[in-house]
Amino acid sequence: MSEAFDCAKCSESLFGRKYIQTDSGPYCVPCYDNTFANTCAECKQLIGHDSRELFYEDRHFHEGCFRCCRCQRSLADEPFTCQDSELLCNDCYCSAFSSQCSACGETVMPGSRKLEYGGQTWHEYCFLCSGCDQPLGSCSFVPDKGAYYCVPCYEDKFAPRCARCSKTLTQGGVTYRDQPWHRECLVCTGCQTPLAGQQFTSRDEDPYCVSCFGELFAPKCSSCKSPIVGLGGGKYVSFEDRHWHHSCFSCARCSTSLVGLGFVPDGDQVLCQGCSQAGP
Repeated sequence: MSEAFDCAKCSESLFGRKYIQTDSGPYCVPCYDNTFANTCAECKQLIGHDSRELFYEDRHFHEGCFRCCRCQRSLADEPFTCQDSELLCNDCYCSAFSSQCSACGETVMPGSRKLEYGGQTWHEYCFLCSGCDQPLGSCSFVPDKGAYYCVPCYEDKFAPRCARCSKTLTQGGVTYRDQPWHRECLVCTGCQTPLAGQQFTSRDEDPYCVSCFGELFAPKCSSCKSPIVGLGGGKYVSFEDRHWHHSCFSCARCSTSLVGLGFVPDGDQVLCQGCSQAGP
């Protein structure tokens, strides 16, 4: 009498039937699948012993069920991404979640180096200075009407230039004759003293401090011999080829101020009418 050879689950004879041997005994195919097979996360059907099974993050799939949730492309042998528990092929993921490069229009692939500014995105190698075409990377840049410039190119293209040295003014500066100057470039033509914040005047468009202008160009007072400069509202009196400060224009004998009064020249001196009539 032959030994019994039955399924460990249903106890039906396995003679002449296909079976699967396990550590706990032989199983007929239906019992094996019902006992040991995993359920497909997509179709919810058992994954039979003769089916190719794919596994991802505690989920099991038939090979044919392991597909992109958008385009249904098989992901069995393709790179893919999981987004909110949904499986996506790279093309669909990039289309749905990746940015477009503002320069070349191509997709900025996940994980690639990129730059973002003002709601726009660029490949790192596409974010270039509009002046020199060099990558801006992590350098400082200046946006201007949809263009982007490195600081040297922006200053060279847009920053005002000093009227004296022709170099760009990046900050500060002063204005003289409606032109920009570096503070350190606006100096007296005579003594090179800085003039920014000081009173000064000019001759033939060259700036001079008060002292140099007086020594070089101002008429000398016939009384005190000091230069007569008009800065600060200074007033003076002229007669023929002689000049006097208001405070110096007085009678040579009695020292009475002659400003606004009649006077009589007496050689190098001026006299009031009274002293002139009194004689020597």
